[in-house]
Amino acid sequence: MPRPVFDQLWTNARIATMCGDDLGMIEHGAIASQNERITWVGFAADAPIADAAVVHDCAGALMTPGLIDCHTHLVFAGNRAQEFEMRVQGATYEDIAKAGGGIQSTVSAVREATESALLQQSEQRLHVLMREGVTTIEIKSGYGLDLESELKMLRVVRELGRRNALGVVTTFLGLHALPAAFAGRADDYVDHVCGKILPVIAGKGMADAVDAFCDEIGFTQAQTQRFFETARRIGLPVKLHAEQLSNQQGAALAGKFGALSADHLEHLDVAGVDALAKAGTVAVLLPGAFYVLRETKLPPIDALRKAGVPIAVASDLNPGTSPIVSLQANMHLACTLFRLTPTEVLRGVTVNAARALGLQEDRGSLAVGKRADWCVWSVAEPAELCYWMGGMKPDRIVAGGKERK
Repeated sequence: MPRPVFDQLWTNARIATMCGDDLGMIEHGAIASQNERITWVGFAADAPIADAAVVHDCAGALMTPGLIDCHTHLVFAGNRAQEFEMRVQGATYEDIAKAGGGIQSTVSAVREATESALLQQSEQRLHVLMREGVTTIEIKSGYGLDLESELKMLRVVRELGRRNALGVVTTFLGLHALPAAFAGRADDYVDHVCGKILPVIAGKGMADAVDAFCDEIGFTQAQTQRFFETARRIGLPVKLHAEQLSNQQGAALAGKFGALSADHLEHLDVAGVDALAKAGTVAVLLPGAFYVLRETKLPPIDALRKAGVPIAVASDLNPGTSPIVSLQANMHLACTLFRLTPTEVLRGVTVNAARALGLQEDRGSLAVGKRADWCVWSVAEPAELCYWMGGMKPDRIVAGGKERK
């Protein structure tokens, strides 16, 4: 039998594989890949150097899986700097929304923007995240609120994936806010989304999952359930913005539908924690929004830990409540604000983030058969990736088996 031949071998690395319950460290490790897949991982002393076409010496640097930002609203037009000024003067999220700002102002900007302009603005933000080591990203729609504009957003998301060396997951955020045309008629809008918009988007293959904002200024549990039932019939998995500003029992609903993730969760209660645990739903924590909104009610971190709920961390990049174009800054905030350990955070932007996107069998850890996505960092300890509040750049990034230039 012929010996295997590898495209490349990366050796002399301290590899945080993320296999097992912690970082899964291999202190003197090596990893080999063929085409887009990892084909060998182990100790450098056992590495199949003779079988590799190209050998890279990492000189003792740290290697991690490529980072995964599993909750973003990266595609949008314009900005909401004026609302930022209002917020620092005391206005609340609800105050701004009721005054006609918030999501509605971004909806207007997205509807007015050409597709090429929307792509150009969004790609600039994407490149910042890519330079930080992001190799997979989820991007939501939800700033169109009509079929034409939502499709425009989703086409831009797909194009970003085609043009750039990373994986892109598209989420149709069908119930994000109530458009002005349906003012006072939320149930009619839900009917419209379920009957007219979602079937077209799904039929065109433009969404990998759906999402909704279940809260007092969003949609009720009953309305969200109707949307999820439609998604289930179509065959799309669900995600949910839950318990951010109030407890609407959204997490329980997410658990009922076997949601990939429930996100935010500041007002999550014990029943919600139990529902997530039973369903295997990932709790996605978004410290950037917590920070920008100056929230004081923390997500129930200890309860999530004790229940064994997998915890992910994401940027929630958006123009209103988390204008932070840095997953690494959010990693730091997750430690300082939520008291997650650096190990929990690193797992939260790799293996658990992959699970929040339904990609746990394909990426998020460095194991044979998985996609060859990794970053090489000149740091003394893995905790440094959370210690610095942004500004850390990998020395080298591999995405799909190819080094990103």
